[in-house]
Amino acid sequence: MRSWWAAKVRRTWSYARARVAPSERNELASWLTPAQLALFDRMQVADRRHGLDVVAALRQTGSKDADLLMAGLLHDCGKRPRVRLAHRVAWSLGQRYGEWIWRVAGHMPTFRYGLDRLRTHAERSAELAAAAGCSPRTVELIRRAENPVDEAGQLLHTADEAN
Repeated sequence: MRSWWAAKVRRTWSYARARVAPSERNELASWLTPAQLALFDRMQVADRRHGLDVVAALRQTGSKDADLLMAGLLHDCGKRPRVRLAHRVAWSLGQRYGEWIWRVAGHMPTFRYGLDRLRTHAERSAELAAAAGCSPRTVELIRRAENPVDEAGQLLHTADEAN
C-alpha cells in the first residue's frame, strides 16, 4: 500500500510542477502534423509533460514505433482543461478504495463533470486523435491504454503507469 501512496504523491508533485520547455514543444513539429500539434497544445501542461515523459520512457525501451509513440504523447488529450488536480485525486482514491468516493465527490461543484471526463477520457482521447489524423492503430492504442490487448498496448500501459 505504501508504494501506491508514494506513486500518487510523486504524480501529484509532478502535476503541480509540470513544465514543457519551448525546445521540447518545437521538436514535436518535426513528427506531428499541424492538427496533431494543435491537439497537443490544447492539453493541460501536466498532461503534455506526462505525454512527453511517456514517449521518453517508450524510447528508452528501444521503441521506434511511430503509432505507439504518438499514442504515448496524446493518450490523455481527452481530459481537456477542466479536469483539475482535485478531480484526479478523487478519481485515484475511488479506484483504490471504491466507487463510493466518486459518489460522494460527485456532490461537490465541478466534480461530476471532472470525474465523468476521467471515466471517459480514453474514448474521448481516441476520438480526438482520430479527428487530428492519427492512424487507426494509434487511435486503438489510445482507446485501449487502460486495458491493452497486445504487446504495444502493454508497453504503453507500463510507460503510462511509470510516469
